[in-house]
Amino acid sequence: MTQERIVYLNGEMLPESQASIPIRDRGFVYGDAVFDTTRTFDGRIFKLQDHLDRFFNSLKYMRLDPGITKRQFADITMRVLEANMPLLEDGGDYWVTQRITRGVPGGSPTVLVECVPLPFAQRAPYYRDGMPVIVPSVRRTPPEAMSPRAKMHNYINLVLATQEVEAQNPDAWPILLDMNGNLCEGPGANIFLVKDGAVLTPREQYVLAGISRETAIDLAHELDITVKEADLDLYDAYTADEAFITSTSFCIVPVSTFNGNPLSSSAIPGPVTQRLTQAYSGLVGVDIAAQYLSRLE
Repeated sequence: MTQERIVYLNGEMLPESQASIPIRDRGFVYGDAVFDTTRTFDGRIFKLQDHLDRFFNSLKYMRLDPGITKRQFADITMRVLEANMPLLEDGGDYWVTQRITRGVPGGSPTVLVECVPLPFAQRAPYYRDGMPVIVPSVRRTPPEAMSPRAKMHNYINLVLATQEVEAQNPDAWPILLDMNGNLCEGPGANIFLVKDGAVLTPREQYVLAGISRETAIDLAHELDITVKEADLDLYDAYTADEAFITSTSFCIVPVSTFNGNPLSSSAIPGPVTQRLTQAYSGLVGVDIAAQYLSRLE
């Protein structure tokens, strides 16, 4: 057990290789499941309570009773993290994820807590060169069909968008438009634009409002940077001074181009993005950019 990561599955702590889920589990058959993910910084878990609050809101939206309290989930999460810390490489950190499926028909929900090392080396170039963003033809699922504010397993909409973008540029990140033609979000990522010193981001109704998004907004307020939620289209993106993406893993990562169009600021990151990144690093006690850049080959 010391040679492979440990997961919690339905009341048991198991090596990953011994954890299995029935083929008729509704999470596998229908994507009928809810999850949430946080990360560690130097081994310390970040805003676990905030992530569990969102997790339980998603469960309520899905009418899915986990049979476990929020406090129990917090305890289980810490047990899983502690069991896996000896396997983490020096300077590494984990994604830490809670998952609930509706289970097999007539049975109990499937409860899983797991962790996976963050892919620092794979994503390090974004902090040196910026992230190219491509807007695919696939639109984000509208809230009238399925609320994006709940974090569910049904990611096909985002998967199709990612495949389209990767066919054009394997290094690019998709940011989808909503059904009104406004910037929306990408897989696990919220988008921000910077114009004339103000930070702009899509309205919460149309996106999964990430914990990292909320953190960046709070930090901007502390730095006396104006933040506005607004309808933002491709004109706004093409004429922005800077742009950045927030996500659990990236925290804040600078954007270099939209559909091949460079941002007005040639600096990577731009001055506002840099201020927010430094503030985020101070909050978590880890130099976010340096942690990625140290893995550059």
